[in-house]
Amino acid sequence: MKIRLKDYRIAPGEEVDLKKRKTLVKPAYRSKDDYREILADHVARLSDLQQRHYAANSYGALVIFQAMDAAGKDGAIRHVMSGVNPQGCKVSSFKHPSAIEAQHDFLWRATRELPERGQIGIFNRSYYEDVLVVRVHPEILEGQGVPEHRYRNDTLWEERYRSIRDFEKHLHANGTRIVKIFLHLSKEEQRKRFLARIDEPDKNWKLSPSDVVERKFWKDYRKAYEGAISATSSAEAPWYVVPADDKENARLIVSQIVLDLLEGLKPAFPTVTADREAQLQAIRADLVAEEE
Repeated sequence: MKIRLKDYRIAPGEEVDLKKRKTLVKPAYRSKDDYREILADHVARLSDLQQRHYAANSYGALVIFQAMDAAGKDGAIRHVMSGVNPQGCKVSSFKHPSAIEAQHDFLWRATRELPERGQIGIFNRSYYEDVLVVRVHPEILEGQGVPEHRYRNDTLWEERYRSIRDFEKHLHANGTRIVKIFLHLSKEEQRKRFLARIDEPDKNWKLSPSDVVERKFWKDYRKAYEGAISATSSAEAPWYVVPADDKENARLIVSQIVLDLLEGLKPAFPTVTADREAQLQAIRADLVAEEE
């Protein structure tokens, strides 16, 4: 089954209603063995593209993951990027800002982690937290030194959306290509995954009391995600809303998104010039002579 990414891509200006978007769709695989074969093929193609991307050293590639707890961000990153050379890929996770980070604008800490040319950057959560969790819990702004009149004014979120759009447009203009992935999980599936984290000893560490507390704000988070995705999906930095109740299918969709991103860069190994070829042959002659 061909994965049609246009089914998940959010068009610029599109109003997102997550209640109308499915969290479970017909899978792109026929069986578990078929899933493993498709994923292995995607991983192998990503490995080849990543080598070419690294050698070409022309663009930076940034993949941003956002989701509710237990949606499978870590698993998607681990499985999809399993064949990528760590030398050319960096995963950055963004949790609560440190004291120093909180004294800067909300984009500052992410800017320091942006991928260089030839690199793939993975953001496990991102600067979008500052229009998601901070919107659900605006009291966080007090600890960040944001003036009181700012966080009591609803225009703050529109201003931050504009900052994000301008930031991503700037990155695109300067050679960083961006895709943003929201793993769309149902509340019922999250409940099942939380229970599994309790019932399976090797998953106990994954669940914290705060996860269950945040679950009570489900509707508020949904509204925050709808606002952020609607306001910031652009031609330069599109959002994809990926059904996440089926972990395996979500990983195949994610891997196809990353494949399309890298294929769109048309990465190629540098062309060897005549001077470089002569240099290589001279080196080869010296190495062969050592055997004699």
